[in-house]
Amino acid sequence: MSVSLKASKRESLTRSQNRILRESGQVPGVVYGKEKDAQTIFVDEMELIKVIRSEGRNAVLSLDIDSANKVDVLFHEYQMDPLKGELIHVDFYMADMSQAIDVTVPLRLEGEPKQGILQQPLFELQVRAKPNEIPEEIVVETSGLEIGDTITVSNIPVTGNFELLDDPETTVATVLAPDNEVSEEHAEEVEAAESEEKK
Repeated sequence: MSVSLKASKRESLTRSQNRILRESGQVPGVVYGKEKDAQTIFVDEMELIKVIRSEGRNAVLSLDIDSANKVDVLFHEYQMDPLKGELIHVDFYMADMSQAIDVTVPLRLEGEPKQGILQQPLFELQVRAKPNEIPEEIVVETSGLEIGDTITVSNIPVTGNFELLDDPETTVATVLAPDNEVSEEHAEEVEAAESEEKK
């Protein structure tokens, strides 16, 4: 079941009107889709942020436009004010539930390796799925890994109706040996510093 988000039609597209909307806590936006006419709208910034935080960036939202027209949409793209850290524009894409789309999904490592230092070179995965089958995140279990072990995209078990698009050989986790030489050097520096303090 999709989460509802209220929106209103935006009749005036002038910069001054957009500024007034932002000053009142609203975010100008557009709703578009394949073979669909684009609609200019605005939504409440706090409500939008709340929905994204609770449902995730890839959730299907029921956009309620002026309480008269509901459309299923995906949060597609946004622009931020780099100085104020505020949303200044948002794009929604009309979701066709029967058609698979390509999206970016967060990747999370879970668990600690037996030994060594766990490194995560990749934090997102490219996924193809129907809108209501997009995973919120993909979790990779790393418990029990040892030094020298590596997990690639091809090792990730797919437990839902989606397809991983990244190169199967791409590394998502690897376990490295601790750099003992650096550790010993650091210990010597600490020892030297303590000796100087005692003088």
